[in-house]
Amino acid sequence: MDGPPGDRRIKAPDDGSTVLKPMATPKKDQPGAAGAAGQPRGDEHWSLAEHCPQLLTAAAGQISDALQALQSGLDQLNAGGAVPAREQWALTVPMGRIKRLTTVMQQIQRFHDGRIRQSHEKLDLSHLVETCLQERRKEFALMGADVRRKLKPVEVLLDPTVTHALFNALLDWALPLGRHVSVRVDINDWPPHARLQVRVHGDEAPSSRAPDLDNLDWALVRQIAHTTGGIEVQRQVSADGIVASVMFHRTVQAIDGISAVDLSDGQSSMFKSLQGVYALIVSPSLQIRSDVRDALREIGVSADSVVDLIQAREAAAHRMPSLVVIDAVLKGPEFDQFRRALVRDAMDMPFVEISPDASAFDMSGFGEMAMARVGRGNIREALGTAVMFELAKTI
Repeated sequence: MDGPPGDRRIKAPDDGSTVLKPMATPKKDQPGAAGAAGQPRGDEHWSLAEHCPQLLTAAAGQISDALQALQSGLDQLNAGGAVPAREQWALTVPMGRIKRLTTVMQQIQRFHDGRIRQSHEKLDLSHLVETCLQERRKEFALMGADVRRKLKPVEVLLDPTVTHALFNALLDWALPLGRHVSVRVDINDWPPHARLQVRVHGDEAPSSRAPDLDNLDWALVRQIAHTTGGIEVQRQVSADGIVASVMFHRTVQAIDGISAVDLSDGQSSMFKSLQGVYALIVSPSLQIRSDVRDALREIGVSADSVVDLIQAREAAAHRMPSLVVIDAVLKGPEFDQFRRALVRDAMDMPFVEISPDASAFDMSGFGEMAMARVGRGNIREALGTAVMFELAKTI
């Protein structure tokens, strides 16, 4: 007689009858057994934040493997002439972008894990930045990027390789945000830390959307700064563009500022450096234009003059000035717009105001929007000093 499914049948030794015997109960440590030891596995605590670095590494590796396979297949097709040049370029560009993102992901993980060896050395930050810019000048030309710089010698204690990676990551973040990029290295007013600034703007208002700014390149910048230590990163979005500032706490030597300019030696290096300076004079007064031009000629500065801001915009579009001397009667909203446009393209553009107060004479200080002031009756005596002081802060 058949028993229920799953039952085992054994013969009794005496009369040959059949009896039913239940199957053995699974032990607690066997799968499917009752009790805590038999519960489904994998219920341990899990956090995405904790596992994100490992996931990032795994994703970068898988993407890299897929790209290599795709590139191999594309190379085989190209060898057989199956892919025209136009279609080949259309495939190569997105592949290059994906490959770069994969590299960024791997760099983020590398710095996050601390898998870097730092050797803090005294290095000239401005020299390092200029070297990086020269290395990428062909790339800037291909992208149509207008990259300008204003670099002052500042020494910091940092690892050169890590600092090189930090600045390149900052450039990678900035370049897609606008065609005009300005790079500045100087000393912050207070505290006197070395400062690296990258400002970017395009023809339209800058985007403040987080996905455009908080991308992988920005994450790499923040991670490098965090891993290196002694580096503070800030970001600001305004109508004039997007500015990323990096402060270096390990600044070797701070410059307190320029307290005086020696005008006694007409053959000094300062005078020689002014020979390539070009100024734009803006005033409706013929007398003021003439006096300013004569005062600038005495210190070796060449100049052009125009009567209003419309002509000033046209002149600046034709040739960017190193300095603007503006009549106070033209100050107002139109002048503010003109000034913002120039400052976007040339950081620290000095401006000197010709004041109706005949004896006025004020230096600008060190604020970005500060302006020196010279009275109409004081142009011949004071303008040269004011101009040299303003230029000394930027040269």
